[in-house]
Amino acid sequence: MLATGDLNSYYGRSHILQGITLRVEKGEVTSIIGRNGTGKTTFLRSIMGLTDRTSGSILFEEREISASEPHERARSGIAYVPQGREIIPDFSVRENILMGAFARRDGKREVPALVAELFPYLVENLERAGGLLSGGQQQQLAIARALAADPKLILLDEPNEGIQPSIVEVIEQVIFRLNRELGLTVLLVEQNVRFVREVSHRFAVMEKGKLVVQGESGELSDEIVHKHLAV
Repeated sequence: MLATGDLNSYYGRSHILQGITLRVEKGEVTSIIGRNGTGKTTFLRSIMGLTDRTSGSILFEEREISASEPHERARSGIAYVPQGREIIPDFSVRENILMGAFARRDGKREVPALVAELFPYLVENLERAGGLLSGGQQQQLAIARALAADPKLILLDEPNEGIQPSIVEVIEQVIFRLNRELGLTVLLVEQNVRFVREVSHRFAVMEKGKLVVQGESGELSDEIVHKHLAV
């Protein structure tokens, strides 16, 4: 579904990503792991066209999108849940969700029924300001906003970071269901190795802007974790 070839990405003069080549297969979960500051977030932002400059290839459904604007990439079927969630605090829950619907290809502007199934609290509080939600609820809202775009591929940047354990479990179950039951393709940046092993089909380890190890989830050994993730 997604393939990057020799992808380089820059912020100003800083060369962050250095020759990233990765395939994300349709219907699978691919996880990117690595220490903080290795370029994982920049990789997702590069796929969405949100860095200053890139070179190399980004293919989505075999179509080159590296020259496309961010909104064009969103309309093609890629949804992005950024680190830190980036919901609009003064907008209601409903308004935040409907922001994602502007990327739908069929023109529908509605809160998907799937959101009510996955996140009943949000649907019960559609008129509540997004900024009044807890961190975990805001993370659910960010995922709901992405789902409102009816995506084919969802990019998730550390969706469990900084939220309470009870909500972490909910979000992990949601990601599992979106992939296993609904067939949504997922590219996940995640630090929780246990969850990466449970949910992923494939993984890739990033270090200093490069991918240094790739494989199937069963190959994510303790040795790899200790070498590339231990502080």
